[in-house]
Amino acid sequence: MFTPHSLGTALVMMITSAICWGSWANTYKGVKNYRFELFYWDYAIGIFLISLILGHTMGNTSPNDANSLINNMHSAGISNALYTMAAGAIFNLANLLLVAAIDMAGLAVAFPVAIGIALVVGVVLSYILQPRGNAMLLAAGVICAVVAVIMDGKAYGSLAIAGRSTSKKSIVVCIVSGILMGLWAPLVTHAMTQGDTLGPYSVAIFLTLGALLSCFVWNIYFMKRPLVGEPVSFSGFFRGPASGHMLGLLGGVIWGTGMVFNLVAASFTGVAISYAIGQSAPMVAALWGVLAWKEFAGAGSRAKLYLGLMFVFYCLAILLVAKANG
Repeated sequence: MFTPHSLGTALVMMITSAICWGSWANTYKGVKNYRFELFYWDYAIGIFLISLILGHTMGNTSPNDANSLINNMHSAGISNALYTMAAGAIFNLANLLLVAAIDMAGLAVAFPVAIGIALVVGVVLSYILQPRGNAMLLAAGVICAVVAVIMDGKAYGSLAIAGRSTSKKSIVVCIVSGILMGLWAPLVTHAMTQGDTLGPYSVAIFLTLGALLSCFVWNIYFMKRPLVGEPVSFSGFFRGPASGHMLGLLGGVIWGTGMVFNLVAASFTGVAISYAIGQSAPMVAALWGVLAWKEFAGAGSRAKLYLGLMFVFYCLAILLVAKANG
């Protein structure tokens, strides 16, 4: 089983994770005339498939390794597998709400608000379960992340002053998504540290399986009672464009790769550190939203100032959390 043996390797994996988590939503932004509730089925399949592929390659390099994927899955406790699948179900609901928020408010707003809140919730709860790293520096990083969320919210509010449409509903959806998104990491921490533990590759497979299975509850609910637009049926999925299906799978592969890298890095640094740096993804997403999708085009200087401050405080959050491992 491949795992990092130095902080440098772990840090590269965590940064790669952040890039993947901040970039996958571009696949949805690139879809035309295809509802997110339908797109999400392909996405959920994609995250599970890439977890299987990486688990049976990177996670299973030697059959004689007691920690390899197959051996670990056989020896791990059933309760830990259930904890991880529950984490996947919670993540999936949070992520569905995040995609809905992206649909309503754009990448540059939805990601920083939702994931910034998730960072705070996830890091604090994960650290309580697995106290690894400098608590003071982690706390300072969390505070910087909170300030970054506030700055991004103010930037979004400034769009209304500039005559651009804004939605309070989208911010509420972001907040709920963020709280839920922060809850899956503590469950994963439990599965990786208590009893007959799961390794990172096993966690990725059980988590994405839980996410995929929960689509039959969460996604079907949102298909019938969508947050945006009219209800949709499964027939729309089968009539969907080939490009929409391919982009959905690609989005899942990108996110799933980030998940595996983040979990593998956590085996060296601890979940609190790895999760926090991975959750710097909002900076990446905001850059895509501002530079590639022009979501703040024509916005006033006030909105741009708040956006600039958001980037500064997220950078500080990342540096402080990374330093906490020292």
